[in-house]
Amino acid sequence: MNITRSWREQKVMLKRRFPILSDKDFLFEAGDRESMLLKLEAKLKKTRAELDALFAELQTY
Repeated sequence: MNITRSWREQKVMLKRRFPILSDKDFLFEAGDRESMLLKLEAKLKKTRAELDALFAELQTY
């Protein structure tokens, strides 16, 4: 995936699309991105493939 948007932009876009998300849902320690993704999967009721597709979609806006 070619990343064209900053992480900050992606978070804002996701929070607008999914109002149930908060800043706390995006917190992770360096090297522990996996735990944040697991939390997002659970909160949004999405699979990892669906999340990956969602992040890829954000790059096209």
